[in-house]
Amino acid sequence: MKASLSTEELIGQVISTAKGLRTERRLSHVHALDIPTYPKPLFVTDSMINIAPGLAEKREICQNAIDLARWLGIPAPKVAVLAAVETINPKMPATIEAATLCKMAERGQISGGILDGPLTVDHAVSLKSAEYTGIRSAVAGQADILLAPDLESGNIIARQLASLADALSAGIVLGARVPIALMSRGDDRHSWLASAALVQIVAHMYRPAVSESQSAFLTPSR
Repeated sequence: MKASLSTEELIGQVISTAKGLRTERRLSHVHALDIPTYPKPLFVTDSMINIAPGLAEKREICQNAIDLARWLGIPAPKVAVLAAVETINPKMPATIEAATLCKMAERGQISGGILDGPLTVDHAVSLKSAEYTGIRSAVAGQADILLAPDLESGNIIARQLASLADALSAGIVLGARVPIALMSRGDDRHSWLASAALVQIVAHMYRPAVSESQSAFLTPSR
């Protein structure tokens, strides 16, 4: 759990090839938010680790967030792949990557969730806004996960919701051998407690996978 260290110091040790906690999966951060004006939990990713992820990185970031939502009891999380506009524009790479991620989900390259994009933030979380512009999908207006186009936009969204919408937020890093609670040093005590609780839940979900891998390793071949 991150304390007074900077994020760079902590993550630098986590990804160390000599003594770190790396796995084959990409590390990514998820803000889990409880927003008074939204009827269910909302997850924002990535808002603290991957600065400018490409398509391959976004696929892994998306999968990490879907896995988290499923562990928390959401059977088929709805993922809104965000961009500044809801139409595909060749001059805006985020819109092309959003559409590609949706096609990747259709082909099984991203599993466990329902994707739609490109979507703007308002179309992702407001049915009224989505209906007004004629956007109809299983995700529009009722997203569980907001997949940001880059770290800056994800961080801004999460901080705005915490500061202006009175959202309770918890932060977690996924993809390492153990989950990591990661919040900003300026976050309040409630956010730190929520992050610690979230890490405990995810650590409990990690254990069966670790046990299975150890069992397979120890079982003699025939």
